[in-house]
This record gives sequence, C-alpha cells and structure tokens, in this order.
Amino acid sequence: MTALDLAIVQRLVDATLAEDRADLDVTTGSLSKWIDWRQGNAYLIARADGVVCGLDFALAAFAALDPDVRFLPEVSDGDQVSAGQRIAVVGGQLAPLLRAERTALNWLQRLSGTATLTARAVEAAGSRTKILDTRKTTPGLRPAERYAVRCGGGLNHRDSLAAGVLIKDNHIAAVRQAGGTLADAVSTALANVGPATGVEVEVTNIEEAREALEAGATALLLDNFESEELVPAVEVARVYHARTEASGGITLEQIPEIARAGVDYISLGSLTHSAPSLDIALDIALDLPPD
Repeated sequence: MTALDLAIVQRLVDATLAEDRADLDVTTGSLSKWIDWRQGNAYLIARADGVVCGLDFALAAFAALDPDVRFLPEVSDGDQVSAGQRIAVVGGQLAPLLRAERTALNWLQRLSGTATLTARAVEAAGSRTKILDTRKTTPGLRPAERYAVRCGGGLNHRDSLAAGVLIKDNHIAAVRQAGGTLADAVSTALANVGPATGVEVEVTNIEEAREALEAGATALLLDNFESEELVPAVEVARVYHARTEASGGITLEQIPEIARAGVDYISLGSLTHSAPSLDIALDIALDLPPD
C-alpha cells in the first residue's frame, strides 16, 4: 500500500482546522479556568466494526495545536477493528486536544468509512477481480480518498485526466457529431498517444465492444452491462488480450455475480462519493497522560 505524502496530509488538515476556527474555540476558551495547561489522556475508540484509515490526519490535527502531543496508535491504517476497540491514545494539554477533536475525528471517520466500504467490495469480488475507485471524489480531497481506497485493499484508477486515455460516451458522441465513428475515435487516440499508452473505451453493448477492439482498444469499460451480457464481452476482449472493467451504479450485492463473469476490474464511484463514515469517538479519561 502506497503511503500518502505527509505534506498533503498537513495541507489538508491545516485547511480544515482553519475552517473550524480551532484558533478561536469560544467554548474551550470560556472554560480556561479549568482546562488551560492541564494535561490528560484521550482515547480514540471504534464504535463500529470497520477498517481504520487516517491516523496521520488525526495526529497532524492534534500536533498542529500542541507540538508536544503524544499520539500512541494501537492499530495501523488498513487494520480491521471491532466495535469498542481502542485505536489510539492521545496525551497532552487538554485545551488544544479539545480544539482539534472534531477535525481529527472528521478525517478519521470519513477515511475509515471509505476504507471499510472498499474492504467489503474487495471481499465480495473474490481473489481474481480487482476493485477500482473512480474520479468521483470530493473536490480537493482526492489524494486522501484514494489513499483510503488503498487501505481497504482496492486499487486506484487514473488519478487525473493527464494519467491515461479513457474514451467515454461523450467523447464518442463528439466524434460522431463531427462525422466520425467509435473506431475513428480509438484509432485517432492511438495515433496521438503512441503505442506505449493504452486506450480504454467505454462501450454499452457487444457491437461497440467489437468495434473498439478491432480499432486497437487495449481495455473496455463495460458500462451498465447486464450480467448475461458481460460474459460474451469478456470472451471477445480476451481474444484481443484486452482488459475489462465493469461499471455503472454497481452495488455490493451485485459484485459476486459480476466478478463471476470474468471481468478484470469492477469500478465503484460509491467508494468515494457515498461511503458512510465509520463511527469513531474521542473520550477524555481522568487518568494520567501516557509516558
């Protein structure tokens, strides 16, 4: 699993601390008589089963407000946890810990939710078919959400428009409007990017699949294919040594049947745009801070 650049983590955390006005927490400030300079422990606790992701984000949030914070994780990103399991111990000044609490939890809950949903999809797909994310990410948060997918055992599709050729339905429509064909779109793209760059083409039926493959496509995005339509599409793709990717509003329940059709990949936009956050809490304890 490729780790996330800590500079990206810090930039995202700093932006969310500023958004939350952690520098002007009037609630914590109003209790300064009791809280200022007091040391204590807090525990990050999973309230539901899932996959942890985002520990570096939580640490960055606490450390931004208390450089001397002690953050002792008891699990690692990508680990499965059970409801009630302790994820980390945080020790330090209580005031900055309280100011950073929501930012730390927002990152940890959201990324753990994506990792958890990804892990469930990976399990449903079995060992052969791989789970991919998409570019349907929260604006500005793509690096973090793609990292969460990796923590859940999934793979990342192209990171940006610059990362590969994927001729989609609207590209084909634009070419057809100009008098060309799907095959023209594929052959033109291949001529422009060169043989070292693969060309994936979105198709909606077996006829378009054959046309794309005959024109030189190296991968097919099988969009909204019925299960019984996937098998012949996969078979013809194998003749051309092309990869296959199923997509189009696929649910967890549909994944096993789609995987049995033999596709190489299943892409799920839901991993990053619809994953529910994992319930994680921060509980302040009354004991002494960790050594």
